[in-house]
Amino acid sequence: MSVQSLLTNTPLPKDKILLVRLGEITLKGMNRHKFEQQVIRNMKHRLKDLGHFAISQSHSRIWVEPDPASASGGFSTDSQIEHVIDRVKDVFGVVSVSPVWRFAGGIEAIEAMACEFVSQLLSDGRKQSFKVESRRGLKSFPYQSPEISGRVGGLLAETFSSQLTVNVKEPDFILYVEVREHNYLYSSIIKAQRGLPVGTSGHGLLLLSGGIDSPVAGYLMASRGMMLDAMYFHAYPFTSDQAREKVVDLARLIARYAGRIRLHVVNFTDIQITLRDFCPPEMMTIVMRRMMMRIADRFAESNHLKALITGESLGQVASQTLEALVTTDQISTRPVFRPLIGLDKDDTVAIARRIGTFETSILPFEDCCTVFVAKHPKTHPSLTDAVDAEKELDIDALVTLGLGAIETEVITPRYDESAPRGDV
Repeated sequence: MSVQSLLTNTPLPKDKILLVRLGEITLKGMNRHKFEQQVIRNMKHRLKDLGHFAISQSHSRIWVEPDPASASGGFSTDSQIEHVIDRVKDVFGVVSVSPVWRFAGGIEAIEAMACEFVSQLLSDGRKQSFKVESRRGLKSFPYQSPEISGRVGGLLAETFSSQLTVNVKEPDFILYVEVREHNYLYSSIIKAQRGLPVGTSGHGLLLLSGGIDSPVAGYLMASRGMMLDAMYFHAYPFTSDQAREKVVDLARLIARYAGRIRLHVVNFTDIQITLRDFCPPEMMTIVMRRMMMRIADRFAESNHLKALITGESLGQVASQTLEALVTTDQISTRPVFRPLIGLDKDDTVAIARRIGTFETSILPFEDCCTVFVAKHPKTHPSLTDAVDAEKELDIDALVTLGLGAIETEVITPRYDESAPRGDV
C-alpha cells in the first residue's frame, strides 16, 4: 500500500505522549536508580492537580501519558500537553522534554506518519528547510539509522516539494525518528532546569528576605537537590505586612522549582529594638546578622536542617565584605552555603528574571535588614569588634525570644502562567 493510501484510506493509530530526558543523573553509579525514582516522585507531585498520569522510565528517559485507567490515546489536546510540559520542565533533574507521537508498525508506518506529522508543521503555508535524524534502539529493526533518515527524508522532500527543502546544517526544523519498542516522532526539544532532583541532597534552611538575591540562592541550592525550609525575620511595624506578603509570594515562586516549603516567620521587632538601643550604630548591621544567624542555626539544629543558605555575594554591600562574612559565620555550627558568592549583580538579576522572582523582589516594601542601617557601617569588622559590640546584650534571652515567636506557614507552588519568566 502506498504512503498516500495509508494517509487517506487507513489512518494509523497514534498516541501523543511526553518524552522527558534526564541529564546529570545518567552519570551516577550504583545509586542512579535512587535519583531516577526521586525525579519521578517529584514529577508526580507537581502534576497531581492536573489529573492522573502514567509515568514510566527506560534507557535514561521518562515517558508521561494520561493514566490508561482514566484516559486513552495519549493527550487529547495540545493545551493539555502544554500544561504538563510547563510543570515537568521545572522539575530539577530533567534536561529537556518533547511532545511525541507514539505508534506501531514498520518502515511504511514510519513514512506515512512522518508525512502526516510534517503536514501539520507546514499547515501555515510557509516554506521551510528540514533534515531527519533517526535513532534505532531496536536492533531487530531491518533498517539502520542512516537508512531510515534517507527513506523518510527523501519521501518528505518529494511529497512536500513546494514547501520543503533539505538543509542538513541549519534547518528550520529537525524531524526526529526513534525506533524502540514503539516508533516515535517529534520535532520540538524544550530545555528544562537540569540539576539534581530535590530530595537527594539533604535539607537546608534558606534565610529569605524580600530582595533579589535570597530567592535566587534558594533556587540554586534546590537545583543541586536540596530540600528547603525558609526563615524570614519580620519587624512590624518597622516593616509592613505587605513586606511579609511579598516574602510569602517569593516563597511560592521558589516552590515552583523546589516543591513544598515551610516558611518560618520570626517576630524580630523587640530584638531589633534591643540591638538598636545597646549596640554601636556602626556595628548594628553585623550584630543584627549575627543574631539572625544564631536564631536560624538553633532552629535548624532542632529541626534537623543540615545547612543554612544566604544570598550574600562577596563585596556587594558593607555587610558582605570578607571580614563581615567571617565574623557572621563564626556563629553557625553548620555549613553556610552562599551560591551567589562569586556572581556579579547582573548575573543574579538575570537568573531572577528567568525564574520569575524579579518583579516580585523589586516591589517597594522594605525588609528588616534595611531598618536602622547606619550611615557609615563598619565594613571590615573583626570578631573582637563583634564581641565588644554585643557585650551589653543577653544573647541567650534574645535567641530564646526569637525562637518563641515563630509562625510557620506551609507554602505550595504558585503556578501562574501569566507570571513573567524567561527562557531556560
